[in-house]
Amino acid sequence: MTFKESLTTLPQYILPHHLLSRLMRQLTHSKNKAWKNLFIKQIASHYGVNMDEAIDSDINAYPSFNHFFTRELKAGVRSFANNQGDIASPADGTVSQAGDITEGDIIQAKGKSYTAIDLLGGDEELAAPFKNGKFATIYLSPKDYHRLHMPLDGKLKEMIHVPGHLFSVNAATANSVPRLFARNERVVAIFDTEIGPMALVLVGAIFVASIETVWHGEVTPPTEKEIRTWEYAAKAPKYKRGEEMGRFNMGSTIIVLYGNDAMNWEDEFVAGKKVQLGEKIGQTLI
Repeated sequence: MTFKESLTTLPQYILPHHLLSRLMRQLTHSKNKAWKNLFIKQIASHYGVNMDEAIDSDINAYPSFNHFFTRELKAGVRSFANNQGDIASPADGTVSQAGDITEGDIIQAKGKSYTAIDLLGGDEELAAPFKNGKFATIYLSPKDYHRLHMPLDGKLKEMIHVPGHLFSVNAATANSVPRLFARNERVVAIFDTEIGPMALVLVGAIFVASIETVWHGEVTPPTEKEIRTWEYAAKAPKYKRGEEMGRFNMGSTIIVLYGNDAMNWEDEFVAGKKVQLGEKIGQTLI
């Protein structure tokens, strides 16, 4: 951890994460035209948002900043890997880390890791299939498309809301906050796929006002003190590769987990690589 990273990170230990996120939620959902148009223009300009990709390229047309942030893309601007066994990127973003899960340990940054058990809410049975599997962590920046899509065909088995902190998620905090992704609030979706279980973990961060899934709607807020679980065995919804499965109302990070000997990442799918929704990032082995 560098001195600069320390200055960035240490104040976050005392910030009222959830209060600030609730305030941000109010601002991002405001329909005050002057405010929301100014906010959208500033973010679009500062981060270089490509509005030509959006169904509605007129930034003044969005009812609120949140509608802009979760904007839908035009048909055809993203293509999904569609050969047998292809695994598609679930999001636009940058690879934070990707590789092997070693005896349940997942790399966060150089010299830092956390466990699959902690990430999945402390459930050893749920984490067991991923003990020596594969993982990928993809960070979504403010300019990225913030809807999340299925990397593979899957049948929803379970969803878990794990309450926690809301540290910001970036290179500085990944390098300096121990167990960052296992400490932040998150929504875990477990799917059965043709290659076994797949976990899609939607990690919150400060100012990430809410996380939604298509089958449930907003999962957070509210933020509860206890872990909440939903099981879908009786009426398990199925989703095809490429179908939307959730979204961040203000952005953060998605973590994908697969089991042992189920798949391999593409050789160029490494930390620092920018990826687009739908591009091939891996290949199944089963």
